[in-house]
Amino acid sequence: MIEPLKPKEQTMASLILRRFFKHRLAGVAIAVMLVLIASSLLADLNPYSPTAQNPSNKLRDPNAAHWMGTDELGRDVLSRIIHGGRVSLAVGLFSTLLSISLGVAVGALSGFFGGWIDSILMRVTDAFLTFPSIFVLIILGAFLREQQLFILQNSIFVVIVIIAALSWMWPARLVRGLFLVLREKEFVSASKALGGSSFRLIVRHILPNCAGPILVSGTLQMASAIITESGLSYLGFGVQPPTPTWGSILSTAQNQIFTAPWLGFFPGAMIFITVMAINYIGDGLRDAFDPYVIHTE
Repeated sequence: MIEPLKPKEQTMASLILRRFFKHRLAGVAIAVMLVLIASSLLADLNPYSPTAQNPSNKLRDPNAAHWMGTDELGRDVLSRIIHGGRVSLAVGLFSTLLSISLGVAVGALSGFFGGWIDSILMRVTDAFLTFPSIFVLIILGAFLREQQLFILQNSIFVVIVIIAALSWMWPARLVRGLFLVLREKEFVSASKALGGSSFRLIVRHILPNCAGPILVSGTLQMASAIITESGLSYLGFGVQPPTPTWGSILSTAQNQIFTAPWLGFFPGAMIFITVMAINYIGDGLRDAFDPYVIHTE
C-alpha cells in the first residue's frame, strides 16, 4: 500500500520569506537595492574618478562617454552618483543600526522593568523628542566639524552619530509598548516561574517576538536617515567635500538648473528611487510578519 505524501513542514522563517516575496513591489525593491549596493561596493571600478576635474570637458550633456554628463568642473556625474550612493547608503545603514540598537535597549529596559526605571528613561526620551531635529543637526554638524579631535574630523562618522542620536526615540517608544504587552503573556510567566533571569526573559523570549515591528521600523529609519543626510549635505553641514554625496551634488547643481538640468535630475532621482525601494521593503516586511496573514495561509 502506497502511503500518502505528507505535506512538507514549513518553518516560520520560510513562511515569512514566502509571504514577503508575494509582495511584488517588495521583491522589485530588493532587486533595486541589490543593484545599488553592488554598484556602491564596485564604485572604484568606474573608469572616471569622482573628484578628477577636466575644465575642457565641463557641462557636457549625457553621452556615450559620460552617461550622466559632466558637471561645472568637468567631473563625471555617473561616477559621483555611484560614489555618493556609497556614502548615502552607509550613513543610512549605520545610523539606523546605531539608533535601533540604542532605542531597543532603552525601550526593552523601560517596558520590562517599569516603575522608576520606566519613568526616568521615558522622561529622557520625551526630552529628546522636544528637540527640533533639523536645527540641532545643523548646529551639531557645524560644531563638531570645527573640533580638532581626530575622530571628529571624519565627517561621515559625525553625520552617522548625530543622526542616530536624534532618531533613537521612536524605536524606543515602539519597543517599550511591545514589552509592556508581552511581559504579561503566559510564556513569559512560565519562564519566570522556572527561574529564568531578567536578561534571559528579555533576550530569549520577549525580544524575538518584537523582531517584525523592529525591522519595519528600521526600514523607515533608514529611509529617513538617507533623506536627512542628503538635506544636511545640500545645506553644507553634512559630509564635506571632496567626498561626493547625493545632497552635495544637488546643492552644486542648483546654479545650473536651467542650463544643465541633468545635474539635479540624476541625484534627485537616486534619492527618490532609494527611499521608495526601502519603503516598499518595509511594506513587504510588515505583511510578512503580520501574525494573522501568516497563520491564515
